[in-house]
Amino acid sequence: MGAFASLLMMLGAVAAYHWVFLEGVRQGWPGFGSVARLVTQGELDSKELYMRENLDAMARKLGEMQGRMVQIESLGERVAGLAGINPQEFKLPAGSGGALVGGRDLTVDELMAAMDQLDRNTGSRVDWLTVVESRLFDQKILRTMVPTEEPVQGGQVGSPFGFRIDPITGRSAMHTGLDFPADTGTPILAAAGGVVVVQEVHPAYGNMVEIDHGNDLITRYAHSSRVLVRKGDIVKRGQKIAEVGSTGRSTGPHLHFEVWVSGVVQDPRRFLDAGENLAAAQLAPRGPRKQ
Repeated sequence: MGAFASLLMMLGAVAAYHWVFLEGVRQGWPGFGSVARLVTQGELDSKELYMRENLDAMARKLGEMQGRMVQIESLGERVAGLAGINPQEFKLPAGSGGALVGGRDLTVDELMAAMDQLDRNTGSRVDWLTVVESRLFDQKILRTMVPTEEPVQGGQVGSPFGFRIDPITGRSAMHTGLDFPADTGTPILAAAGGVVVVQEVHPAYGNMVEIDHGNDLITRYAHSSRVLVRKGDIVKRGQKIAEVGSTGRSTGPHLHFEVWVSGVVQDPRRFLDAGENLAAAQLAPRGPRKQ
């Protein structure tokens, strides 16, 4: 009972002290104003320290994000060059902001302005990289539609493109493709992706397949012993479409391979060499990048 009474007295004393202190501040009694200012100033100092610590942490994080943006910009320049786009177009416009300047405290307004600028720059970089990605995708599709794949793996060329002595007539005649001698049944591969537009038995070409690769570019595969595709089929680069044979006007098993562009026969070796050079460039070891 005595402890309870003591507790009530302590609570009453605290309440009375609090009432007297507040009343003294309101009435302007001597000495109370200075004490109130000390208490208030301490609270303000604590709040300001808390805000400053948080602003400094946010500023450091923003500086890291801006550093990442510089790295993304540098990478974007290199990728844009691979896509055939002027890398200078990837650079941020003048006055768009950069890394935060150290050595001074940032205000809340300055920090928010820097964050807004970073957000705008990020959005523009995303849009630009989307354009670069689209261009690279178009180039990849285009490469898959150009006949650079060897139609007979590891095959050696027999008769090249150009004039030669015809093995049947013994007279000089134009040879409109490349011959790949191989055993009967050797796989014949599509030199590029496309659509089969011809699959027929021809008096001279024997079992023949033609593939349309778009852009007025067609490849022809002749003298097959067996054909595995039909007109209208979509084929991929390197897909097996037939097997080597000696059908039609032929003196032995081989693939006769032709390339036509806009109705004009071309030397297939130019296309196949381009594919070999590209493969060699991709496999070549890369030296240290210049700084």
